[in-house]
Amino acid sequence: MQIQDLKIHGKTFLAPLAGITNLPFRLLVKECGCGVVCSEMISAKGIFYNSENTLKLLTSKHQEQPLSVQIFGCDPDSMAESAKFIQDLKIAAIIDINLGCSVKKVVKQGAGVALMKEPELSKNIFMAVRKAIDLPFTIKLRSGWDYSGEQAFNIAQIAQDCGVNAVIMHPRTASQGFKGRAEWDLIAKLKQQLSIPVIGNGDIHNVEDAKEMMESTCCDGVMVGRAAMGNPFLLSQIDQFLETGSYKKISRHEIFRSMESLICMYVDYFEEGPACKMLRGRLSWFVKAMPGCSEFRKRLASIDSKKAVFALIKEFENSLPSVIK
Repeated sequence: MQIQDLKIHGKTFLAPLAGITNLPFRLLVKECGCGVVCSEMISAKGIFYNSENTLKLLTSKHQEQPLSVQIFGCDPDSMAESAKFIQDLKIAAIIDINLGCSVKKVVKQGAGVALMKEPELSKNIFMAVRKAIDLPFTIKLRSGWDYSGEQAFNIAQIAQDCGVNAVIMHPRTASQGFKGRAEWDLIAKLKQQLSIPVIGNGDIHNVEDAKEMMESTCCDGVMVGRAAMGNPFLLSQIDQFLETGSYKKISRHEIFRSMESLICMYVDYFEEGPACKMLRGRLSWFVKAMPGCSEFRKRLASIDSKKAVFALIKEFENSLPSVIK
C-alpha cells in the first residue's frame, strides 16, 4: 500500500502503546516482519519545552524504518512545531496525530479523543501540521463519544480536506476504552466515505481476524497492538496470510529466541537494572498458555540481571516438551 509518496511493504502496522512500543520492542517487531511500527504517544508540549523524558522517546534506529511517530496535544502551534521538529530529526517516515486516547489525564487537557468534540480545533491542528511538514501525515481516531460514529466521519472528512494522507480508525467509543466490541461496520462506512487510505484497528487477535476485517470493511491495512505483545511475529504472519492464504507457524524455539533478543535490546537501551525491572512483566506475555507459565511468571518477579533472566528462560524452555506452537 501507499500513503502519500511512501510505499509500504505489506499491510500491517504496529499500534502505538504507551510504555510498550519503545525502541527495543519496535525493533523486535520490525525484525519479525512488521510493515510499519509506531512510536509511543509523544507529548507535543514535551517536545516544545525540551523535556528530557519526552525527547528520549524520539530515539530511533534505521533498522525500524519506516517509523510512524505519534504526537498528541491540543494547541495548533505547538503541534505544528513539534511535527516540524520530528521531521527535521529525519527519524520519521510518517507523522501521526492521536485523536483516540481516552486516558483521563490526556482528555482533561483537551487532547486525544477530546479533540473529537472540537472539529474546528481539530481542523486548525490539521492545517497547521500539514503546512509545517512534507512527510506523510495520518491521524488515529475512535468512533467518538457515542456509537453512531458520526463524530469520526466528520473529523475524518475534515482531515482529508486538510491534506491528511490516511486515517486509522479504532471503532470503539471514548468511554469503552478497550472493553466491548469494536464496531467494524464503522470502518467499512468510513472507507466508503474517504478517498485516502483507511487502516482498521481493534479486535485483531490472530491472522484470521485480520483477513476478516480486510474483507468485511475493504480497509487498506490493519493495525495491531495488544495481540503483538505476546507474538511479535503476528504482523508478518498476517501479511503472509493476506498474500498467500497461509502463514508460517512459529515454534517455541523462535519465541524464546525473540525473548532473548528483546532482553538484549532492553538492556542496551535502558541499562541492566531498569531493564530487568521492566522485563519482569513484559516477558510473561510471550509464554501465555504454555505449561508452567504461572511459575515462570512468579520467578520473573525477582530477576535483577541479564544473566539471571537468560538462565531462567533456558531452564523454562528445557522443561517444555518439544512441540510447535
